[in-house]
Amino acid sequence: MNFTLAGIFAVLSHAIPPFLPLILAILALLVLAQLIGRLRGYRLTDYRCLPAGIAALLAGLSTLWWLPMLTYSRLGLVATLTDWAALIAAALGVALITWLVLHPLSYLVRGPRGQ
Repeated sequence: MNFTLAGIFAVLSHAIPPFLPLILAILALLVLAQLIGRLRGYRLTDYRCLPAGIAALLAGLSTLWWLPMLTYSRLGLVATLTDWAALIAAALGVALITWLVLHPLSYLVRGPRGQ
């Protein structure tokens, strides 16, 4: 297999547009949660919330189930190392974005002392 940068961009130019509204909505939610939290005193390193971490972990793990369905595939067809790397990277990305949204929101709900 010969991968070129132009080939990768060609695939992305066909794969991303159907999901662009969803990507933009998630990005807006992420920015709003971080912005509102920071305006109310939220700091990433000063606040801990175990439920937000657990929810993010569960969201990341659920990606292994729903992402193949979203792409009209099956987990059984994830056969190569590249396929598994892409699926695991997507799961880690979903977990990180979920945590980055839920962590400041939990600060807003629970307050600065809610540990």
